[in-house]
Amino acid sequence: MTLSAADRREIDDLRADRTLTRRATVPALEEILYEPLPVLDHGFIRVIDYMGDDRAVVQAARVSYGRGTRRVSEDAALIRYLMRHRHSSPFEMCEIKLHVKLPIFVARQWIRHRTANVNEYSARYSILDREFYLPEPDMLAGQSTVNRQGRGEALPTAAAAEVRDRLRATAEAAFDAYDELLVPLAPAPEPTGDGPETDPVGLARELARITLPLSTYTQWYWKIDLHNLFHFLSLRADRHAQYEIRAYAERLLEIIERWVPLCAAAFRDYRRSGVTLSAGGLEVVRRLIAGEPVTAETSGLGRREWRELMAALGRQP
Repeated sequence: MTLSAADRREIDDLRADRTLTRRATVPALEEILYEPLPVLDHGFIRVIDYMGDDRAVVQAARVSYGRGTRRVSEDAALIRYLMRHRHSSPFEMCEIKLHVKLPIFVARQWIRHRTANVNEYSARYSILDREFYLPEPDMLAGQSTVNRQGRGEALPTAAAAEVRDRLRATAEAAFDAYDELLVPLAPAPEPTGDGPETDPVGLARELARITLPLSTYTQWYWKIDLHNLFHFLSLRADRHAQYEIRAYAERLLEIIERWVPLCAAAFRDYRRSGVTLSAGGLEVVRRLIAGEPVTAETSGLGRREWRELMAALGRQP
């Protein structure tokens, strides 16, 4: 991740400013406010603003005038109850606004979550920086033979180095073309005397950008409530998610643990590390507890659900 001197000064000025407020603030989140937290090679996430904390969830659940209860343990118990029973509206009372810099192909996965407010950097208006994502060699892998949208085994060292060189060369060539298209393509036309002389212009930015690869970095402001952020993380922090978006999700989890630690703990226990069972899966567990031998054939489950259940229970399918 690289920042220009102007960007660093702007961040330092924001962090040096102090504003008195009566609303709830979170010291652990204030520590990193505006500071870019690196992700991948050139990306980052910055917390720009937030509303609410753990107590705001409790307050909304009880529709009270106060800040929760006198005991953190009671707030934690209520938050865990809300998470366990999927009472989502109290979590919607907390919101966070983030500045995210990410590769375009990650952004296209990210934007599938249509529950946030987004404003993206405009390449029609501004010129994109020469920054593109280049995977580390150990992240380069062949196509999975069992998952049509995933990676398989990592490439051998020599092959990974060759692929990485080709990715770099392709992106560099695309940016060379982009830069060339933006400069004047031809001399200014001869003056006709019918109007003011015009300067030569390059190709319109909205057209020049189409030569750039999906690895190009874009930026946006992204504002979302805590309930929908948890849903985002339940999918994008999952081990089946693509590595690159999972890297951003892991950074978001660190931010949430600073912001709402009680809610983050409940999410970790019930959503991220917990398991949801179908009625058939629950019946299989009951039969196993009763000592009944159950096999894939006698379980009544599909083969994939059976394998997933056995993996969750730490058993060999």
